[in-house]
Amino acid sequence: MLTNDLILRAARGERVERTPVWLMRQAGRILKEYRAVREQAGSFINLVTTPELAAEVTIQPVDILGVDAAILFSDILVVPEAMGLPYVMDEGKGPRFPEVVRSMDDLKRIHVPDVADALHYVPAAIKLVKQDLNGRVPLIGFAGAPWTLFCYMTEGKGSKTFSVARRSLYADPAFATALMDRITDTTIAYLKLQVAAGVDMVQVFDSWAGVLDAHTYRTFVVPGLKRICEAITEVPVTLFAKDAWFATADIAALPCATVGLDWAQDPRWARQVVGPDRTLQGNLDPCVLYADGATIARETARMLDAFGPQRHIANLGHGVYPDIPVDGVRRFIDTVKEHNHRK
Repeated sequence: MLTNDLILRAARGERVERTPVWLMRQAGRILKEYRAVREQAGSFINLVTTPELAAEVTIQPVDILGVDAAILFSDILVVPEAMGLPYVMDEGKGPRFPEVVRSMDDLKRIHVPDVADALHYVPAAIKLVKQDLNGRVPLIGFAGAPWTLFCYMTEGKGSKTFSVARRSLYADPAFATALMDRITDTTIAYLKLQVAAGVDMVQVFDSWAGVLDAHTYRTFVVPGLKRICEAITEVPVTLFAKDAWFATADIAALPCATVGLDWAQDPRWARQVVGPDRTLQGNLDPCVLYADGATIARETARMLDAFGPQRHIANLGHGVYPDIPVDGVRRFIDTVKEHNHRK
């Protein structure tokens, strides 16, 4: 039994006594405690793949910041790696794939793996986290959306435009569909592995949704998201498609519990589009947290009032930036917890 199940109740549309709050990238470089464990690990990938260390940094924000959920510390790129495409993490530059997948011939190297074997360290970390949390708050599992993983696997690294990935949708749609299907199959198996290990809800991150137009997103991406939502029935599913305001209605039509919003989306507009039967998550601009305490409290209260007291999970409109002051994060969390919608 969970002592604090606010986020699960909000996701299911049940009444809550206050708005629950957590943050994307809450387990990360804003915490000196995280930096100490990261140094102990020696590398980011070692941190991700060592269950004891991944569990430790997963729990840190619960103990230090008082958030209403933990989110498993991992990386979306463990899925391509399990499929046969290893990645490296260049310090200060981000992830990179030494090899890429751009043709049907390249697809011969890519497979739908036995995730229990290839990603064995993930359920091991989940079990350690659940033991340590001991029901204090829920644990969120996650995966990258098929399109976002497709972008990295074809481009080989981050990009402002992901023109290689986009080009393949038009120039070689058979290849694009085949790769997207394999990623989707692996993602479903991976999320089911996390659920079986004990996560209480899951989030799918489509970080690069916004590089596509509405028609292309609807044609190539939404079918895979639909398959994921239909497959994961045991726990609530959140879909977060960054910069994809144009797909809000399409995402809301899928069998997900929660629609995540980036900071550029107006909560009242989103509620009109999504309707009353989905929970919304978000969506304070992370840069607000660089401000003084009074500004953070004012902007957070304004956001909360725009969403209303029910069917809302408070979060940022993207992940916490590495140099955001911890005091700013705490002020945001405390303001959410103290906010009175009846004022």
